Amino acid sequence: QVQLVESGGGLVQPGGSLRLSCAASARLESVYAMGWYRQAPGKQRELVATLTSIGLTNYAASVKGRFTISRDNAKSTVYLQMNSLKPEDTAVYYCNVALTATITYWGRGTQVTVSS
Repeated sequence: QVQLVESGGGLVQPGGSLRLSCAASARLESVYAMGWYRQAPGKQRELVATLTSIGLTNYAASVKGRFTISRDNAKSTVYLQMNSLKPEDTAVYYCNVALTATITYWGRGTQVTVSS
Protein backbone atom coordinates (compact mmCIF):
# COMPACT_ATOMS: atom_id res chain seq x y z
CA GLN A 1 0.00 0.00 0.00
CA VAL A 2 1.32 3.43 -0.97
CA GLN A 3 0.03 6.58 0.69
CA LEU A 4 0.01 9.80 -1.34
CA VAL A 5 -0.65 13.24 0.11
CA GLU A 6 -1.04 16.22 -2.20
CA SER A 7 -0.56 19.84 -1.18
CA GLY A 8 -0.02 23.25 -2.71
CA GLY A 9 -3.41 23.91 -4.23
CA GLY A 10 -5.32 27.13 -3.77
CA LEU A 11 -6.77 30.21 -5.40
CA VAL A 12 -4.62 32.06 -7.92
CA GLN A 13 -5.26 34.79 -10.48
CA PRO A 14 -4.98 34.10 -14.20
CA GLY A 15 -1.36 34.23 -15.26
CA GLY A 16 -0.16 33.20 -11.83
CA SER A 17 1.78 30.15 -10.69
CA LEU A 18 1.40 27.32 -8.22
CA ARG A 19 3.53 24.33 -7.29
CA LEU A 20 1.78 21.15 -6.27
CA SER A 21 3.54 18.54 -4.17
CA CYS A 22 2.78 14.87 -3.69
CA ALA A 23 4.50 13.14 -0.79
CA ALA A 24 4.66 9.37 -1.23
CA SER A 25 5.18 6.66 1.39
CA ALA A 26 7.20 4.62 -1.13
CA ARG A 27 10.64 5.21 -2.55
CA LEU A 28 10.18 6.78 -5.96
CA GLU A 29 13.16 4.93 -7.42
CA SER A 30 11.10 1.74 -7.23
CA VAL A 31 7.96 2.96 -9.00
CA TYR A 32 7.11 2.39 -12.64
CA ALA A 33 5.75 5.87 -13.23
CA MET A 34 4.14 8.82 -11.50
CA GLY A 35 1.79 11.48 -12.69
CA TRP A 36 -0.72 14.22 -12.13
CA TYR A 37 -4.33 14.11 -13.28
CA ARG A 38 -7.16 16.58 -12.86
CA GLN A 39 -10.93 16.59 -12.81
CA ALA A 40 -13.03 19.67 -13.39
CA PRO A 41 -16.70 19.81 -12.32
CA GLY A 42 -18.87 17.81 -14.70
CA LYS A 43 -15.89 16.42 -16.60
CA GLN A 44 -13.93 13.20 -16.60
CA ARG A 45 -10.57 12.90 -14.95
CA GLU A 46 -7.82 13.65 -17.43
CA LEU A 47 -4.08 13.22 -17.63
CA VAL A 48 -2.01 16.32 -16.99
CA ALA A 49 1.56 15.03 -16.88
CA THR A 50 3.46 11.80 -16.32
CA LEU A 51 7.05 10.96 -15.47
CA THR A 52 8.48 7.46 -15.88
CA SER A 53 11.17 5.81 -13.78
CA ILE A 54 13.74 6.55 -16.49
CA GLY A 55 12.81 10.21 -16.73
CA LEU A 56 10.53 10.30 -19.74
CA THR A 57 7.79 12.91 -19.52
CA ASN A 58 4.44 13.29 -21.21
CA TYR A 59 2.12 16.29 -21.03
CA ALA A 60 -1.42 17.04 -22.09
CA ALA A 61 -1.45 19.37 -25.07
CA SER A 62 -3.35 21.97 -23.05
CA VAL A 63 -0.55 22.33 -20.47
CA LYS A 64 2.57 21.71 -22.55
CA GLY A 65 5.03 24.56 -22.14
CA ARG A 66 3.30 25.82 -18.99
CA PHE A 67 3.49 22.88 -16.56
CA THR A 68 6.51 20.86 -15.48
CA ILE A 69 6.52 17.55 -13.61
CA SER A 70 9.55 16.62 -11.53
CA ARG A 71 10.53 14.49 -8.56
CA ASP A 72 12.86 14.52 -5.59
CA ASN A 73 13.80 10.94 -4.78
CA ALA A 74 15.39 11.89 -1.48
CA LYS A 75 12.08 13.37 -0.31
CA SER A 76 9.87 10.80 -2.11
CA THR A 77 7.98 13.75 -3.53
CA VAL A 78 6.58 14.49 -6.97
CA TYR A 79 5.98 18.07 -8.02
CA LEU A 80 3.89 19.85 -10.61
CA GLN A 81 5.03 23.40 -11.35
CA MET A 82 2.18 25.27 -12.99
CA ASN A 83 2.85 28.61 -14.68
CA SER A 84 0.69 30.95 -16.75
CA LEU A 85 -2.42 29.49 -15.18
CA LYS A 86 -5.73 29.89 -16.96
CA PRO A 87 -9.32 29.68 -15.66
CA GLU A 88 -9.71 26.41 -17.57
CA ASP A 89 -6.99 24.89 -15.37
CA THR A 90 -9.43 25.01 -12.45
CA ALA A 91 -9.90 21.47 -11.18
CA VAL A 92 -9.09 19.02 -8.43
CA TYR A 93 -5.58 17.75 -9.08
CA TYR A 94 -4.72 14.16 -8.19
CA CYS A 95 -1.36 12.51 -7.78
CA ASN A 96 -0.90 8.99 -9.15
CA VAL A 97 1.89 6.51 -8.58
CA ALA A 98 2.16 3.26 -10.50
CA LEU A 99 4.26 0.53 -8.92
CA THR A 100 3.75 -1.52 -12.05
CA ALA A 101 1.69 -1.10 -15.21
CA THR A 102 -1.36 -2.43 -13.36
CA ILE A 103 -0.84 -1.52 -9.69
CA THR A 104 -1.57 2.15 -9.12
CA TYR A 105 -2.40 4.42 -6.20
CA TRP A 106 -4.17 7.76 -5.99
CA GLY A 107 -4.05 10.68 -3.62
CA ARG A 108 -7.17 12.42 -2.37
CA GLY A 109 -6.61 15.50 -4.51
CA THR A 110 -5.99 19.19 -4.04
CA GLN A 111 -8.19 21.98 -5.38
CA VAL A 112 -6.76 24.51 -7.80
CA THR A 113 -8.92 27.50 -8.65
CA VAL A 114 -7.83 30.08 -11.21
CA SER A 115 -9.98 33.16 -11.01
CA SER A 116 -9.76 36.93 -10.81
